Amino acid sequence: MTTSSTSRELQTLDDEYDRHKELKEFDETKLGVKGLIDSGITKIPRIFHHPTETLFDHEPQQPNPHDDLIIPVIDLSGEHTDLVQQLRDASSKFGFFQVINHGMSISLLDRSIDAVKAFHELQPQEKMQVYRRGTVTAGSGVGFYSNYDLFHSKAASWQDTLAVRLAPVPVDPNEIPNVCRTEVIEWDKEVTQLGEKLMGLLSEGLGLSPDKLGGKSYLGRRTMAGQYYPYCPEPKKTIGIASHTDPGILTVLLQDQVGGLQVKYDGKWINLKPVHGALVVNIGDLLQIISNDEYKSGEHRVFANPFRTARVSMAVFFSPGIYENIYGPLPGLVAPEKPALYQQLKFSDLVKNFFSKELEGKSMTSYFRL
Repeated sequence: MTTSSTSRELQTLDDEYDRHKELKEFDETKLGVKGLIDSGITKIPRIFHHPTETLFDHEPQQPNPHDDLIIPVIDLSGEHTDLVQQLRDASSKFGFFQVINHGMSISLLDRSIDAVKAFHELQPQEKMQVYRRGTVTAGSGVGFYSNYDLFHSKAASWQDTLAVRLAPVPVDPNEIPNVCRTEVIEWDKEVTQLGEKLMGLLSEGLGLSPDKLGGKSYLGRRTMAGQYYPYCPEPKKTIGIASHTDPGILTVLLQDQVGGLQVKYDGKWINLKPVHGALVVNIGDLLQIISNDEYKSGEHRVFANPFRTARVSMAVFFSPGIYENIYGPLPGLVAPEKPALYQQLKFSDLVKNFFSKELEGKSMTSYFRL
């Protein structure tokens, strides 16, 4: 076949491709990407094909085990002063760290991963009952969906999500699917305590009082996302989650041992190797803004899963409990030699901006920078 005939054939395919129609058809199945795998596909639909420019560095970069760019694993049973410094260093350099001896039993962590996996592997008719497009902050407090930005993004990502609203208005426990209800409730209780502890230490790292960045004003809103990344038959054509930062204050993530999470540092992608029993913590955009760039929100992504074993994770996103609160660099962190780097903003404006478009790197902090 000649080059010209190949080009004509590709143009014909482009002319026949109705992206919105295919997105709508996928969404209306209410089965997510796992439904595609269960149907026996060997090639992924075109709506999941990411532009070449987002995949040019798709191959994971294997970090040198002796390289100092490894994301730190911090033992929370350590001496207080050392912990404050370690958390400050990690939050300033990477925006990411892992914690061990965090107070949660490994049994609970393992059961929680199994429970999220069990939900995503329910029979289709059971999952479809809680399928809905949109966030869980309004209306029902539980939602199963694939790609919250499905109709905004250039290409869909290869993952499904179970989202649960935990605070400030907790979901009715009876709305949480029975297969994971006990674990979600127990996990929320434990992770809430951990979030307050971490924010106390991070607050001290900024030279503030331990209680400055806690409570309803900073940690009053919590949403859980149970992510499921099934096997992808063409992992080099798509991604699990596109590069992004989280918009809120802090994220606490439990991941299984499959791997695939990467953190961006100094223009390079670092594999965040799973540590059994550890929790991954990352700084959100709003905390970067409040800290006037003392802490950095961690840019991250997840590869499409090339393994037959599904990748499962469970995250809790901490953010302010009141949408209309106004935030900006804290006065104590602004000085003539370091003026405020961000405008004053309503948390609701940050959320609206985040959910109105696709995931795209560190766009939030750039948008609100002075």
